[in-house]
Amino acid sequence: MDFTVEVNRSLRVLDGLVFLFSAVDGVEPQSETNWRLANNYNVARIGFVNKMDRSGADFLKVVKQVKEMLGSNAVPLQLPIGAEDTFKGVVDLINFRGIVWNEHDKGMTFTEVPIPEDMVEEATEWREKLLESVAEYDESLMEKFFDAPETITEREVLDALRQAVLDAKIVPMVCGSSFKNKGVQTMLDYVMELLPSPMDVEGIVGHHPDTEEEILRKPDVNEPFAALAFKIATDPFVGRLCFIRVYSGNLDAGSYVFNMRSGNKERISRIFQMHANKQNPIPNVGAGDIAAVVGFKDIKTGDTLCDEKHPIILESMNFPEPVIGLAIEPKTQADVDKLGMALAKLAEEDPTFHVKTDEETGQTVISGMGELHLDILMDRLKREFKVEVNQGAPQVAYKEAITGTTQHRETYKKQTGGRGKFADIQVVISPIDADYEKGGLQFVNEISGGSIPREFIPSVEKGFAAAMANGVLAGYPLPDMKVRLIDGSFHAVDSDALSFEICARSAFREALPKCKPVLMESNIKYAVYRDVAEVT
Repeated sequence: MDFTVEVNRSLRVLDGLVFLFSAVDGVEPQSETNWRLANNYNVARIGFVNKMDRSGADFLKVVKQVKEMLGSNAVPLQLPIGAEDTFKGVVDLINFRGIVWNEHDKGMTFTEVPIPEDMVEEATEWREKLLESVAEYDESLMEKFFDAPETITEREVLDALRQAVLDAKIVPMVCGSSFKNKGVQTMLDYVMELLPSPMDVEGIVGHHPDTEEEILRKPDVNEPFAALAFKIATDPFVGRLCFIRVYSGNLDAGSYVFNMRSGNKERISRIFQMHANKQNPIPNVGAGDIAAVVGFKDIKTGDTLCDEKHPIILESMNFPEPVIGLAIEPKTQADVDKLGMALAKLAEEDPTFHVKTDEETGQTVISGMGELHLDILMDRLKREFKVEVNQGAPQVAYKEAITGTTQHRETYKKQTGGRGKFADIQVVISPIDADYEKGGLQFVNEISGGSIPREFIPSVEKGFAAAMANGVLAGYPLPDMKVRLIDGSFHAVDSDALSFEICARSAFREALPKCKPVLMESNIKYAVYRDVAEVT
């Protein structure tokens, strides 16, 4: 869960993925979370069951779990020869042959062997299940399956299987031990054979910024340019790198693109093809490609980049709120400015990493998805930015909520000789309505007869909205509440917008303790009340 943001933004721009399972642990909680994410983005996938040489490994048990727990049609393409310490090869159900990896070169090469006698019956049964699953995707294959299954060729099976994977009807399952390089090449071969190329997708659907009508951009270099910025990274040599997935058109180094969020044209100075340990400059990037570009002055994760004459807005990404916080401070006074710059760069790269200054204590509080997430960021501060920090104990990022309703009258008066300050409001504060989906402040103006002039009403709303950042229980944010402004009064000379804003803030502090406030634990998608008895 600490790396939710990496998984989320990768799945948003990929056409296919290899889903990794442990042969020992099977389907884990994070597997279910990531599987749902992959379903949301309709990404075709292959399952790879890893760690087959570990004690307790069971390939078919994991296949069964993928079927039952993830609700998918998992179909094995292999059966392991041996398991745990004796794992040495697989039976290929498509070619119906045995493969044993050579130990002398750590699994880089393999030898074809006859299927072990004690596995022939089981292998025949699973091959029939495989052919039955893919036969419905090819009529000629269906006929052969019933009449002469022995005449079915490897190519026919792969073509039908590919179509099934593209339609997300089948998840092919393979196995191996990546630590010993066993099964990795086969898995990569299946990536090439079964997973979609960018050209297999009909196109990406976006919206016109003015008319909101749907626009389809096909994966063609002759279409207008459209790309999504899905990741921002800081490189010590070239500065800020922006990773983009190009959905249509072509982009040359040195040319300009239009950022739909900022409304600015930006010049792309260089384009890089990224590798794990190096980056190669390339002259251009086309439809279906992923590359990193340099030159943006203003860019954020999820921005749509396009041709100015053909505007389009692509669906952005939603990131969960942080769940854990940590107070930090620089070890030396000299590092104060460096720390601020470093945290700003890290927050720009990672949308689930938040930095704020606690107004009451003056502490810098960083928030993330888990302790491991924050540990890695602390390590990066030290390693990349050369900033040493002291850190406090992690704190759960709570939120507050109100469970009751109260009516309150607040009057704000200040007389200092000359023009004073005056505001008077009467409000009803309660939880938001069940059918109010926006969240935040649900503000209802019920003033009639001009008891408060119309120009001061937005200031009352602004005051309540600002006050929600710090609740009355422990200073945690209040995600939502409803305020009905029912009455009030004003002074012809002393009343102004600021008076009503300050009055609203005071009303918030005075009235909220009467609304039965409770603490909520902030979770990824929902909030859990701590005190259930008080809520009920």
